[in-house]
Amino acid sequence: MRHAKADDLDRIEPLLARLRTIEGLVERSRGTFYRKGRALLHFHEDKGSILADLKIDGVWHRYPATSSSECEALPEKIG
Repeated sequence: MRHAKADDLDRIEPLLARLRTIEGLVERSRGTFYRKGRALLHFHEDKGSILADLKIDGVWHRYPATSSSECEALPEKIG
């Protein structure tokens, strides 16, 4: 597993565009989001799948973010 590269992030650009519209999120580098100065969300690639690491209540959780339905569900998890 590795951090997502530009071509991986290209595959989920519609998700990234939606995340950029969420108030309070700051994209410090492409695909890496912060809230109130703290890391909140970033992406990995593993065997062709895109995975999102999202911090909830101080704990990192991993979610699939490859299919369109997975990408649609992710912003709803951001509280």
